[in-house]
Amino acid sequence: MTTRTARGWKRAARNRSAGGAGMYVPQRRKLLADLTGTVLEIGPGAGANTAHFGRDVRWLGLEPNPYLHERLREKARGQVIGGAAEAIPLADHSVDAVVGTIVLCSVDDQRRVLAEIVRVLRPGGRYVFLEHVAAPEGTWSRWAQKTVAPASRWLDGGCDPARETGRAIDAAGFDRVETEEFLLHGPFGVKIPHLTGWASTAR
Repeated sequence: MTTRTARGWKRAARNRSAGGAGMYVPQRRKLLADLTGTVLEIGPGAGANTAHFGRDVRWLGLEPNPYLHERLREKARGQVIGGAAEAIPLADHSVDAVVGTIVLCSVDDQRRVLAEIVRVLRPGGRYVFLEHVAAPEGTWSRWAQKTVAPASRWLDGGCDPARETGRAIDAAGFDRVETEEFLLHGPFGVKIPHLTGWASTAR
């Protein structure tokens, strides 16, 4: 498990707050508008998703970075919980939905996080996600992702842009997975693949 210093958490908090809030707005609206009941958001960061939840959602936010908690409490209507997604401090089958947007790139152990998501979801519950993922092997974009990964992990809260996140979700044991891919254009001609969609547990 990665051990981050106070300086590292503060740097990650600045990065999560300064960039990306306006990105993915259409995808966020589509994913979050219809959720109801008790919803756990893992890694909510500075709260970019909070404006897109419906009023009948009971929101819980699991955020490992303590320097973002105060800002989250100001923006979110719900409870902010400290902790890592590898060990979600909730009972089995206790939430109706889990939300994760641009978060599996930076967790320490994707397999453990996804297993925890499956554990806390109620039967028929839904995990909704939006993630940037690894480009196909042999492409310029994949080479660029691997090249910048060490700096990205250090500067951006552990973010690894070359993770095979789609495969990890498919292998996590969900009953059904529905995904949609799209590209965003980055610097120097890099095309950044993204994956959005939902996965559900068996009823």
